[in-house]
Amino acid sequence: MRGLMVGLWLLLPLMVAANPATSDGEAIDTRIEQLAAPLYSPFVERYVLDELRALRSEVQSQQADYRERIAQLETRTSERLSDRQLRLSDTVVGYASNTITYFFYVIAGISSVLIILGWTSLRDFKERMQNLAEREVGRLITEYEQRLGRVEEQLSAKTRQIQRNQENLAITNEIHALWLRASQESSAQAKIAVYDRILKLRPESPEALSYKADAALELGEPQWAISLCLQALQLDADNGHAHYQLACAHAALGQTSEALAYLGRAIDLADSYRLDAASDESLLTLRELPAFVELVTPHLEEPA
Repeated sequence: MRGLMVGLWLLLPLMVAANPATSDGEAIDTRIEQLAAPLYSPFVERYVLDELRALRSEVQSQQADYRERIAQLETRTSERLSDRQLRLSDTVVGYASNTITYFFYVIAGISSVLIILGWTSLRDFKERMQNLAEREVGRLITEYEQRLGRVEEQLSAKTRQIQRNQENLAITNEIHALWLRASQESSAQAKIAVYDRILKLRPESPEALSYKADAALELGEPQWAISLCLQALQLDADNGHAHYQLACAHAALGQTSEALAYLGRAIDLADSYRLDAASDESLLTLRELPAFVELVTPHLEEPA
């Protein structure tokens, strides 16, 4: 069904170029309905496979680039940490040395004054100054230990952030590979297995839920498809693919009004669903309804 849609989409510009009179939407629909055989060919399938191969090569190149950037970031972080620790150590040693030197100058000056004034209790003076110097040096050491602790906490937080980014990158690359694999699977059950793996890595993925609903419709399970699409809409209320799959599921159950309502919402979100609905076999029961014809008919603007 999707191969037929891709073939029609690629060959439609050629048909319009060959016969300008086919620009009218009703003439195009008439030609599509009168086709005796599908318009797609192995060339289209080959083109899709080449695009998938190019996409895989681009993902592998981006993965290598991300790994190289992460390695460079870790190297720069380690160098900055070493430089910062050396600067802090030099500053602490220099400040302590200057402080002790000034204290000795103060002690010498005060001792000279006391000798001049005739104070004989030099031992008491020495003990007091020693205690004062020890308290000041202890305060300075405690202050710099606290600063170093805060620096270590910041560096630890950055390291954890880098690790989280690496994990997210690995998950993203694995999810891209699974999407490519799902596009290559031919059976609905195999696609559902791939979508389940994607949802295990990223549970809040409305795209995976809506495409899993599409595969459920292929298995003839419209109720299951409706449940999956409603979960997707809880995560993203403007997910056009989920609305479109809900229209197909309700059409399969014979619920015409619900199917038309969801189809209209999907077309409002993305006009490309108009062309999909016109040729989708899942909506075959709605084609004779005037409301359906109104939805899938393009509204051409009148020339000025």
